[in-house]
Amino acid sequence: MARTRTHDRLSPSAFFPPAQLASPEGLIGVGGELTPDWLLDAYCHGIFPWPFSGPLNDEQLAWWSPDPRAIFELDGLHISRRLARTCRSGKFRATCDQAFAQVLEGCATAQKRRFGTWLNEEMRAAYQKMHELGFAHSIEVWHEGQLAGGTYGLALGGLFAAESMFYRVRDASKVALVHLLAHLNARGYELLDIQQLTPHTESLGAVEISRRAYLARLAKALESNVNFGGQLEWPPCGVQDHGEKGV
Repeated sequence: MARTRTHDRLSPSAFFPPAQLASPEGLIGVGGELTPDWLLDAYCHGIFPWPFSGPLNDEQLAWWSPDPRAIFELDGLHISRRLARTCRSGKFRATCDQAFAQVLEGCATAQKRRFGTWLNEEMRAAYQKMHELGFAHSIEVWHEGQLAGGTYGLALGGLFAAESMFYRVRDASKVALVHLLAHLNARGYELLDIQQLTPHTESLGAVEISRRAYLARLAKALESNVNFGGQLEWPPCGVQDHGEKGV
């Protein structure tokens, strides 16, 4: 894994130009490989893979570093009273790293994504390999014994790069996010990256920061010696709501 030199400067990448040289859309390169070496190097330099369809409808592997960058501040999740009650109700049960492949499948296929997902077979195989190596982790949310939702991402130092989430039962993805934030706080993480802001994540408290600010925070986070662990650190009954309505 790439190392940092200082708190505000990342060491040179083995595969990519500096993220600051990305196009206005955030594109930093096309091609490359979805191997652990490439993925670790990318995430340690503020870059992530996201395939797109080329002019001949052929899928191409592309690498991105958008400006601005979307994150969740670790104390910034907006939890409505209704969601807080749901978390405390016992309706859902949350686990960690118990069904990583199933979460990948859910993120690729839930909400009618099967024929319009960036999470293709090659990408899923790559993140499955990262899970086997101990870098990728999932939060699963269960309802009546079935997988109801979840989220997954990569953990590197004090960075957690969240990749996707899904639900099959209402609120299950939000419950997964609540558990993820609480777990990251309990374990001492410093940065939760979600790449790009959407109306949904913004409603939950996500914010945008400049690429420059993100890279500085990334460099510092990568120096943290924290571990994701194998069990959730936080029980649902401990959730506190912020008083928002309708989320």
